[in-house]
Amino acid sequence: VVGTLQGAVLPASTLERDVLAARVRDYQPRLLDELVSLGEIVWVGRGPLGSGDGRVALYRRDDAARLVPEPAEPPDGRLHERLREALGRRGASFFHDLYRECGGGDPEELTDALWDLVWAGEVTNDSAAPLRLLGPRPRRTSGRRPLMRLAPPRAQGRWSLVAGLREPAVSPTERLHALSATLLGRHGVLTREAVLAEGVPGGFAAVYPVLRAMEEAGRARRGYFVDGLGASQFALAGAVDRLRGVRDEPPGVVVLSATDPANVYGATVPWPQTAGRPARAAGAYVVLEGGRLSLFLERGGRSLLTAGDPSPSALAALAPLAERLGRVEILTVDGEPVRGCALERGLREAGFGASPRGLVLWGGAKRRLPVGA
Repeated sequence: VVGTLQGAVLPASTLERDVLAARVRDYQPRLLDELVSLGEIVWVGRGPLGSGDGRVALYRRDDAARLVPEPAEPPDGRLHERLREALGRRGASFFHDLYRECGGGDPEELTDALWDLVWAGEVTNDSAAPLRLLGPRPRRTSGRRPLMRLAPPRAQGRWSLVAGLREPAVSPTERLHALSATLLGRHGVLTREAVLAEGVPGGFAAVYPVLRAMEEAGRARRGYFVDGLGASQFALAGAVDRLRGVRDEPPGVVVLSATDPANVYGATVPWPQTAGRPARAAGAYVVLEGGRLSLFLERGGRSLLTAGDPSPSALAALAPLAERLGRVEILTVDGEPVRGCALERGLREAGFGASPRGLVLWGGAKRRLPVGA
């Protein structure tokens, strides 16, 4: 799974809950922890998302030298420089060691500087635990500086410089070849729009010569495989055969995070017409029927948008989200109150019950309550 996803930029808040869990049956966080601690998998920050989230990418350690990009706009503050020097001198270090090397001070301030380096792609950790502990910083109840007995939760684990992952250095051509092969493996059919959505430096023009060379070498095909996506389409032979094989299969229902690379809407193809403004936002979800958008659940789960007439199966697909999130409470459907809307009956049949303001579906044990309780 990581081999397919490596280099894909994903919100840390959705990485395990929505993306890995959708691909690995009975996913448990320890699976990722074990691979990261063993050095088989590494994660690299790719920019902040507000104050409590950020973008990350996973890489297999043996591919990191060819795929991990250079840092973008490294921060240049005093603490940032001290952290770079300490990590360069000591190597992988726990937060307490970095705190001492940087001269003490406010541990939260040092942690903030450390995460600035993380989001810039300069520093990583030998555990995935800090990613799970991100969130808004708690407010201090007094102006007194706390005594640091334990490292801040989001600073646990050992920190190290990402620069070591890019060794030994490889040529730009080798980097582009590895990137092109990774994109082909992830998308199956690679289009200009997909490359742009991945944020590849230089866009489609950067990887086109490599894709053309792969075609000439018989490692990829070029053709017009997907209608409406332009003529510059490259595909793996196996992907083309699989596409042909599923054309006549009955449509299935799939629930994905809106930011999942497998969701083509808002990336490869435009969003269909709805009563709202769907977006590839962390915490939002799409329900696809036969690959077509049926439902869009906005971040927070309060608003549901429809694209066409969703089937009972699409509405029932919201139930796993309640298990994942604890509950889903819908207040509006297509901008109108959920009570009295055309989907109310279908939602109730899918397990939703009345709440003070709308319809709610609980996960876990509470889901076994009678409908309407």
